[in-house]
Order: sequence, then structure tokens, then C-alpha cells
Amino acid sequence: MNTPEDKIQRCGLIAIVGRPNVGKSTLLNALVGQKISITSRKAQTTRHRITGIRTLPDGAGGGVQFVFVDTPGFQTRHGAALNKLLNKTVRGAIEGVDLVLFVVEAGAFTPADAQALALLREDAPVILVANKLDTVHRRADIAPWLQQMHERHPFAEYVPMSAKNPKDISRLLEICTPYLPEQPWHYGEDELTDRNERFLAGEIVREKLFRLTGDELPYACTVTIEQFSEEKSKAHGRMVRIAATIVVERDSHKAMVIGERGERLKRIGTEARQELENLMQAKVHLDLWVKVRSGWADDEAHLRSYGYE
Repeated sequence: MNTPEDKIQRCGLIAIVGRPNVGKSTLLNALVGQKISITSRKAQTTRHRITGIRTLPDGAGGGVQFVFVDTPGFQTRHGAALNKLLNKTVRGAIEGVDLVLFVVEAGAFTPADAQALALLREDAPVILVANKLDTVHRRADIAPWLQQMHERHPFAEYVPMSAKNPKDISRLLEICTPYLPEQPWHYGEDELTDRNERFLAGEIVREKLFRLTGDELPYACTVTIEQFSEEKSKAHGRMVRIAATIVVERDSHKAMVIGERGERLKRIGTEARQELENLMQAKVHLDLWVKVRSGWADDEAHLRSYGYE
């Protein structure tokens, strides 16, 4: 027989904060249980506030719903309008949250980490997530490093872990649970993100762009979705047609994206299409173009037209 306590629901907003390239998006995807945020070796891949949802029902009408907010890495190297806007997004994301996960690389603390840490307010508990523990060769070094971190900030918890380890992810979810208020869930049990498929399509194309150009392509490039339409298909059940434009700043950047005889652009399109088909459970027809828009990353009107708020 169920008691009233069995039906308790917890739900809360959890911000994931840290400098660029510490693994925030990888962590978000692991916490949600499905890829909703793009990852890349290129720093500052995430540019939007992306909400990921993980609901763990208890079978008795209760349970816990984690609403994670993945933020852009706090940018200290560039002063362009895009980067100022991204930093504003970080500051906005940590307002009104119930809990903050401050992500650093285990055993490391850089000036950029310090600047991100300085953003945190004192009215929300902060859990230190010491990520990439699997890359630390001498585990004995972690204890004195954790003591140093304790002296830097009054963290509520210290969690050395690897976002690639499912057991570590389960442990982190358990640690977060008591910090979330008792209240009804904000989203349906099966929802994974508040972003729609059109947005995710642009993000996935951008991820493939970064992955397949490596460090050759400068940071100032983006992807806009010009067309997103859906139709029924006898052969596939669902057909999605997407037209996307890759925006770069120079003709030389355009040549990099297209590649010799168009091979790189073709590969970007193929890999993006395959991932979108898996994500949407549909047949996807994807057309890609590349356009040059000089100075777009430092033009507020262009930024707004490309979906940056």
C-alpha cells in the first residue's frame, strides 16, 4: 500500500557552468541519457542556453525531474559582440536556479576557471564536478587539489568523476536529488529538451562543421536553418526536408568548408543527415549552402537574425 510520501515529486533547475571545453555538453548529454547538446574539441562550441530534462519516476506517482541548463563556456579571450552576448547568457542562466554544477577538469584550475567561478552567486548551492577523472594519472594528487578547491569556494559537495562513466552519472543524479524542491514536474515524463527539431538540426550541422574542419576554421561561423518542412512518406513514414546555410566571415573560410571538389561539405552533410535521421526517426533530405557574411560575429543585428538573443 502506498503512503502519501510515495507520491512526492521533486523538480528543480540545475545550471551547468564552467569555462570552455571542460566537458559541460558531454555531461549534459550523459545526465539526460541522450544527445541534445553538441560536442567538439573546439572550445566554445555551445552558444545557446539548452535545457535538458531527465525524469526518474518511482512507480508510485512520485519521483524526481532534473531540469538541466547547459550554458556557453564563460568567454574571456575575445571581445566581439557574440562573446559578450554568450557571457550574458551564462549570467542569466544561473539566476533563479536551485542548484549549480560547477565543472572543472579534475586536478586543474586555470584563470579562466577562476573567472567562471566568480560568476556564481551565494544563494544557490554549488556542487564541484571534477570531470575527466579518467585522464588523471596520479589519483593521490586529487585529495590536496580538492582541499585547494575547498579554500576557493564553499562548495556543497565535491564529485570527482568522468562524464563517460554511467556509474558516475547515476551517483551525481543521486547527489543532486536532495537539493531539488518538492514540487510538481515542469515537463512531461518523456520530454528530453525544450528545444525543437529545427533548432537541433542547426546545432548538429554546426557540430559536424567543427569536427570536420578542426582548428582550420576560425571560431566565427554559424549555421542558420532556412527551411524545415515535414511530409508523410509511404516508404519511410516520415520525411523531413531541411535547407541550412553555413555562414562564415571570409572567402578563404568558405573554401575550407567546401573542401577540394566539395568533398568536405558533402561529408558534413552526410554525417549530419545520418545523425538527424537517428534523432528524428525519419528520412531526412538535407541541403547545405555556404555564404560569406563579413563581420557577422560583431554585428548585433546579424546576431539577432541568426537566433542569438
